[in-house]
Amino acid sequence: MRVLVTGGAGFLGSHLCDRLLEDGHEVIALDNLFTGAKRNIRHLFDREDFEFLRHDVVNPVLLEVDWIFNLACPASPVHYQYNPVKTIKTSVLGMLNMLGLAKRLKARILQASTSEVYGDPQEHPQSETYWGHVNPIGPRSCYDEGKRVAESLMMDYHRQNKVDIRIARIFNTYGPRMAVGDGRVASNFIVQALAGEKLTVYGDGTQTRSFCYVSDLIDGLVRLMAYEGDDACEPINLGNTDERSMNDLVGSLGKILGRKLDRDFGPLPANDPVRRRPDISRARERLGWEPTVTLSEGLKKTVEYFRDATA
Repeated sequence: MRVLVTGGAGFLGSHLCDRLLEDGHEVIALDNLFTGAKRNIRHLFDREDFEFLRHDVVNPVLLEVDWIFNLACPASPVHYQYNPVKTIKTSVLGMLNMLGLAKRLKARILQASTSEVYGDPQEHPQSETYWGHVNPIGPRSCYDEGKRVAESLMMDYHRQNKVDIRIARIFNTYGPRMAVGDGRVASNFIVQALAGEKLTVYGDGTQTRSFCYVSDLIDGLVRLMAYEGDDACEPINLGNTDERSMNDLVGSLGKILGRKLDRDFGPLPANDPVRRRPDISRARERLGWEPTVTLSEGLKKTVEYFRDATA
């Protein structure tokens, strides 16, 4: 296949490019480099089956491809709240442009959606049939609602224009190539710990997330894109079911570093979800997928990456 990966120089996108090339595909990585970085894909520049295009998905692009993975959008609160109007434009206008391309080419398109479509959930764990509990006018809504509209557009293009779609609802993912100033909890904790600083914990640290290592997540995306079932247009959760509190994460990181980590508690941000864990029954049944990398294994690899990145 000839594959387009928008957000291809980002954390997830660069790992996806690696995997697609390993699988024998030809890859075009498209990125405006707002949160992505050339260093994430520099090792691919000499390959004849790889091409990098600096471009913003809010503007149309004309390419010839078979598959489109739409990963373009800032994914951490620090980045998506920096320019909230641009964030929602990326999700909505970018989605429209990619769907228009998929329609013209009769290409299959996968949208990297998010667990944030569930908001601060009143259902636990979260299954794909749950409609969510999102504040449409809150400080996180540029991301939450942008992704929800993107899912609506995907379904409408599928119903009206028969576009071949896949929707992945991605839960918290971590691993090498996260930016040092990413703003997500795993990278924040690791960078602060390596610098000998207190770890910033919001709230009392009992709020939970389910952390999925990047290689597991990428495997899920590839399996979902290749899935051929009659129900392929339905959203599928991709994430780890190992639910951990922020205090648990601090303890796990402390064990890897071999020392007790001090914490500095701050107020919980507005609309921050209290609990988050995916129901991955669909992924297991349809894709034969579930995570295999433990939190301890994944954190060790991520710590080593950040040791080099911050040296």
